Amino acid sequence: MPDRSIAELAALDPLVGAWSVEAVFPNAGPSDVRGRTLFEWALGGRFLVQRAEVADPVAPDLIAMIGLEPGGGFLQHYFDSRGVVRRYSMTLRDGVWTLLRHAEPPDFSQRFVGTFSDDGDTIAGAWERADDGSDWRHDFDLVYTRDSAA
Repeated sequence: MPDRSIAELAALDPLVGAWSVEAVFPNAGPSDVRGRTLFEWALGGRFLVQRAEVADPVAPDLIAMIGLEPGGGFLQHYFDSRGVVRRYSMTLRDGVWTLLRHAEPPDFSQRFVGTFSDDGDTIAGAWERADDGSDWRHDFDLVYTRDSAA
């Protein structure tokens, strides 16, 4: 089987760097759920690592590893401070970042769609969940802002 090119991973370059992140929950006042996320290349540029720390104890810290999906696209392996482990199919193209996880009840399915601003310094996105795997409902918004000091 031929080695897939690191050039395919270059599609992830818009994520690389440090970001401030804010979660906005429906029917809630101004959010204090803020954190920082860092995306950086690892293992010779074969994987993109995401590390996130959140100041609010309600939200978990996380680490995720992103690589090429054997059938095309990307795969994210997610681990957080609650001990949660998840696997998401991922795309990043035309300024839109998506994550998708199908799960069987009693677990729930999830999807995230984030859109990059024209300057690439903001990603405005939303998480949705489907407790039955098909009836999607808004969960919360997530806004990434690139750190200018990075």
